[in-house]
Amino acid sequence: MSLPPKRTTRPPVPQRNNSRRTVLPRSQNGNGGEQRIAKLLARAGVASRREIERMIAEGRIALHGEKLTTPATLLTDLSGVTVDGKPVRAASATRLFRFYKPQGTITAERDPRGRTTIYDRVPKGLPRLMPVGRLDFMTEGLLLLTNDGELKRQLELPRTGVVRTYRARAFGHVTQAQLEKLAEGITVDGVHYGSINANLERRTGRNAWIELSLTEGKNREVRRVLAHLGLQVSRLIRTAYGPFTVAGLEPGEVDEVVSAELDAFRKTLK
Repeated sequence: MSLPPKRTTRPPVPQRNNSRRTVLPRSQNGNGGEQRIAKLLARAGVASRREIERMIAEGRIALHGEKLTTPATLLTDLSGVTVDGKPVRAASATRLFRFYKPQGTITAERDPRGRTTIYDRVPKGLPRLMPVGRLDFMTEGLLLLTNDGELKRQLELPRTGVVRTYRARAFGHVTQAQLEKLAEGITVDGVHYGSINANLERRTGRNAWIELSLTEGKNREVRRVLAHLGLQVSRLIRTAYGPFTVAGLEPGEVDEVVSAELDAFRKTLK
């Protein structure tokens, strides 16, 4: 399955090397000094910091058999820490994967309604991975997956400024002037969305392909903003998250970002 052809008069953007690599285990690495247990557990890939705080409140995390009551507990490592009675493995090296999320899948570990989740489509044999942000049920395209809760948090925070890029096929009429006004931000139904860089790529009858770049990634942001402009989105594809693109992946496919590229990217984060 290939993305629809993109027409543009802008100069071509050099392609980054999203080369594939065999998924192999890496050695563990440690961080000296005391750190909050929530951060250590997130770093170990147990869950996000916010989820870990909830797990502590629920009494699911213990240290040497005693249930913890605060995520601010300071530790140098995870020795003696258990989650739901099971010991926690020390953090392994940070890894990042590109996954082409197909339409009709939930960005969650399980769904009460029995719908297909991303974990039903991700190949077996990978380490425990967390999604970076979410894509709604019918949105397809690039979803980053990582074993590092701290990296996940860093990539999701709006203040980090990581750009998410989408292509939307929408029914209705819109002008480039209307799209350019989105750069000033817009409030829809009481929710304010920050600056969006939007360009009308091409129009066929009443259908248009629009490219949008943003840094907030609020829930259903692209769909709600375009609906506010009188457009009905019939297809939505996330094509890039930061420097990482969906190029070369088919729906359901996954590959790992090479460590040198990941390390270089992390040095650019605010």
